[in-house]
Amino acid sequence: MSKTSKAAPEKKEVVKKILQFGKQYPIIGLLNMENMPASSLLVMKKQLRGKVELVMTRKTLILLGLKDLKLPGGERLIEQIKGMPALMFTKENPFALYKIIKKSKTPAAAKAGQLAPRDIIIPAGPTPFTPGPIISEFAALGIKAGVEGGKVAVKQDAMEIGLDLICAYEKGIIYQRTVLDIDETKFMQDLIGAASGAFNLAIEATHITKDTIETLLGKAHREAKAVGIEGNIMEPEIVGEILAKAQRQAQSVASEGNIQVQ
Repeated sequence: MSKTSKAAPEKKEVVKKILQFGKQYPIIGLLNMENMPASSLLVMKKQLRGKVELVMTRKTLILLGLKDLKLPGGERLIEQIKGMPALMFTKENPFALYKIIKKSKTPAAAKAGQLAPRDIIIPAGPTPFTPGPIISEFAALGIKAGVEGGKVAVKQDAMEIGLDLICAYEKGIIYQRTVLDIDETKFMQDLIGAASGAFNLAIEATHITKDTIETLLGKAHREAKAVGIEGNIMEPEIVGEILAKAQRQAQSVASEGNIQVQ
């Protein structure tokens, strides 16, 4: 039997798996597996087990499988394919999916010619280089360097290695990585700020709701009390403050006229 005849059933099985997972799972993640070391892949597959189904195969088979799925708006997902693509199927929502993938990333040294999937982190540290032209070369690259202990001290480039999610698909909607990558701390701070701003606006506009009624009543009470004191309205609740105000005014007048107040 030729290699071609053996490969044909295997290709059909891969396409069949894509069709099966595509109908079983509502979320499809499109990945780029370039620069992904086999050792890191094994670790990540273990971390993601039970949460996602991963299909890694030739680009032509992924294209064939996605075309056969006939997803609503699926052509826009196909247009996103690049590099060494793989498909991830899951029931997690797209934002949870990205969070899972992001947490599975691990730091690794950058290699020459590799494209970093995100901004390179450059922690401070010494190098084995002795002082010389290397300092100028680092400077030309925008890397600050100096001499410490007879060696060049420089920030060493490193990057995160992991599954590179290009986008996620759900019911005809394509979620780009930039949309899915949410800073949860900043998001919560923004949410709290928005809630506080909305509450203050509602109070200013005297918009009565179950959340504002108590504050509005307190505000109305303070304002009514201030009007009563200013108008010298002798109500039991404010009579003491009106008398105290009168006393202060009398003392002020007496002080200006050098009159002794009893």
